[in-house]
Amino acid sequence: MGVPARTLGGTAADAVGLEALVRLLAGRGVVVLSGAGLSTESGIPDYRGETGSRRRGSPMTYQEFTGGEAARRRYWARSHVGWRTIARAEPNAGHRAVEQLRRSGHVSAVITQNVDGLHRAAGTRTAVELHGGLHRVVCLGCRRGSSREELDRRLEALNAGFRAGSARVNPDGDAELPQALVDGFRVAPCTACGGVLKPDVVFFGETVPKPRVQRCYELVDAAQALVVLGSSLTVMSGLRFVRHAARAGTPVVIVNQGATRGDDLAEARVGLPLGAVLTEVARQVRAGSPSA
Repeated sequence: MGVPARTLGGTAADAVGLEALVRLLAGRGVVVLSGAGLSTESGIPDYRGETGSRRRGSPMTYQEFTGGEAARRRYWARSHVGWRTIARAEPNAGHRAVEQLRRSGHVSAVITQNVDGLHRAAGTRTAVELHGGLHRVVCLGCRRGSSREELDRRLEALNAGFRAGSARVNPDGDAELPQALVDGFRVAPCTACGGVLKPDVVFFGETVPKPRVQRCYELVDAAQALVVLGSSLTVMSGLRFVRHAARAGTPVVIVNQGATRGDDLAEARVGLPLGAVLTEVARQVRAGSPSA
């Protein structure tokens, strides 16, 4: 089975996938596409379990958010609580291994579907945040950008004494709160024009900016391989890059605990915990032993 399988356990298919992953990374030029599953070891839950089905309530859509004050109040009240979980989270072994492989030249680029900023915190400053980042806020009126920390201080001042207690948090920073708490929450407007503030993330029902999508296609076109980490590829925003790579004959390897929509397009897949897998794979690549 090779060293990774003996060290990590798993099936014969996992062993094949691990060997393929090491081999492709040793050849350099690999683009990583990461999803929420990479951040679970940092304490941020993902939306979907191993079956790929949504675990909890649906996230706010762009149409809801822009459609009325009540929806925005609900979003910011819940996000004000959930942001604490995101802000406290630190990169885990998986993020650190990806950054090590990037520094060594084996990973040429990182595209992430995550909005938690953990690739950036691990040192991967060039990661393309496909869906944006929760650490930024933008005004829908004047388009002025600002930091989430600044907005958090303003919301704290406007809602003195606001206490949510224990709340379940989704990977987009959305916490589940009783309606009574939401109803009394005060929302902060843009300090420049008084307009509506929105997190600088792509909501469901909103379109990823075309230049960002084009940049991702260019990275995939230049890749020697595409490696998917912790994504069920349920939404098209990530799946399209897997399909694009497969059509071009670029090898695809998927590391995810649970089935994905891209499994039939992958050369190999691994269904083991990401932190342990990526740490071991990075060790082997550095040691120059792709065959293990």
